[in-house]
Amino acid sequence: MALSSTGPKVHPVDERLPTGQLLTLGIQHVLVMYAGAVAVPLILGAAMHLTKDQVAFLISADLFSCGVATLIQTLGLWIFGIRLPVIMGCTFAAVGPMIAIGTNPSLGILDVFGSTIAAGVIGIVLAPMIGKLLRFFPPVVVGTVIAVIGLSLMGVGINWAAGGVGNPDYGNPIYLLLSLVVLSLILLINKFARGFIANISVLLGIVAGFAIAAMLGRVNMDGVAHAPWVGIVLPFHFGLPHFDPLSVATMVIVMFVTFIESTGMFLAVGDLVERPVDQKALVRGLRVDGLGTLIGGVFNSFPHTSFSQNVGLIGVTGVKSRFVCATGGVILVVLGLFPKMAQVVASVPPFVLGGAGIVMFGMVAANGIKTLSRVDFSKNHHNLFIVAVSVGMGMVPVVAPKFFSQLPHALEPILHSGILLASVTAVVLNVVFNGVRKEREARCEMREAAHEFEGAAHAGDVH
Repeated sequence: MALSSTGPKVHPVDERLPTGQLLTLGIQHVLVMYAGAVAVPLILGAAMHLTKDQVAFLISADLFSCGVATLIQTLGLWIFGIRLPVIMGCTFAAVGPMIAIGTNPSLGILDVFGSTIAAGVIGIVLAPMIGKLLRFFPPVVVGTVIAVIGLSLMGVGINWAAGGVGNPDYGNPIYLLLSLVVLSLILLINKFARGFIANISVLLGIVAGFAIAAMLGRVNMDGVAHAPWVGIVLPFHFGLPHFDPLSVATMVIVMFVTFIESTGMFLAVGDLVERPVDQKALVRGLRVDGLGTLIGGVFNSFPHTSFSQNVGLIGVTGVKSRFVCATGGVILVVLGLFPKMAQVVASVPPFVLGGAGIVMFGMVAANGIKTLSRVDFSKNHHNLFIVAVSVGMGMVPVVAPKFFSQLPHALEPILHSGILLASVTAVVLNVVFNGVRKEREARCEMREAAHEFEGAAHAGDVH
């Protein structure tokens, strides 16, 4: 974005792009997160042996809830919304606990929705308390967490490239070749294209990969014909929710895990778009995690969080406008109300997304490394230990998923989140080696980062 020397400066986050660009870039964000968004209802539906129609409704409800939560997060509503380019979706941290609740003979799906609603309400109340943890996240912690987010996601992108986990044809050379084609196209577009074309490099790569896969007969469009054109998402479709105390307590733990992961995600987005996240903004963002979870429970969906896939997309495209993600939210709502359109998007094969995933998730890790470049490692060698051990802990669930399998099942939401393990380890080690920054100190650091951006803007360095 070019800054006018006469008119008021507009931060790239608040830039309103032309409608055509908003729509195209919004579709790109939706394509990137779609597979992850529908995975949770698909997994839960299969585990609970729901009918095909019930699973289809869960997917529609999921997309609708994701869209509503995204709109609140990006545009803001009263005390809710971080007002940054963020896409909301169902968190995978809740999958294990929800399956345990839903498949319990004495409980069921209504207990899943009830515990989700309760966790959302409690999350909204607790958000200000969690927001005070910001002073425990100096650059050495933030950079480490962002890097681990990217490294943790890399396994997802690699599995996509091979055809997706559970695919009996996993690793088919055709899948690998098409993933490489998509990856190469994205790199070539970024190398030779400029402006808007470069910004939609991921979308163009996915569309080209989809077209090639279709010509090779590798795209399954069966679900499109059978899907209805219109589907209305009504609250409490399955009945009034049940509030089992133990289930609620379990989901509140999941909510806390989500908050810690979201804190790292919000800091990553703030760093990418050059709008540092202060305590007030963090609390507004976390409140939407709670509100999105509450909305999810009411509309037959599940706990929500910000999707890290889309953080990587911001790094690849360089497009920082929150209105792009807001447009993505509108598209998600439309997809939730028009199941046939949702099925078309769902037809994009995982291996087509794989090439794009490797670029995007790698970009998140690279941005973490960029943040760590501001850390003093020469005079304070303790920072090396903080990064080394935290990254190692964060990689445990990624490289050895059964590492904690002999520990109590109740600890699964905590121990199976590499992002949470890395965050807790980095925070604790930083306190041990470097002490705790005062709250005023943390705020000053945020202000200094903001002033750096303004200085660059005055110098004409921001485009």
